[in-house]
Amino acid sequence: MNKLVLSGAVTSIEPLRYTPAGLPLLSFVLHHVSEVSEAGLKRKIECEVSAVMMGELANTAIQLGSQIKAAGFLAKRSAKSTQLVMHIQNIALI
Repeated sequence: MNKLVLSGAVTSIEPLRYTPAGLPLLSFVLHHVSEVSEAGLKRKIECEVSAVMMGELANTAIQLGSQIKAAGFLAKRSAKSTQLVMHIQNIALI
């Protein structure tokens, strides 16, 4: 199973672009901060995740600083890349 749900703030947005198939694509960076329990100890988590939205979702009105909750999956940035990108399938402003 490949499913990811993260909340956080949008810290960077690239201009809307289109895939070779004509689908709109919006790339941005999501800054996540949380606290989890691991092996009985509290651990602070802070990270930045590259994310993309395609199709109708790419027209979602997000802007710098928007607080969102996003659900989707992880995939390689490109066929030859080892970097991961979150592909968002569901998004909500919080």
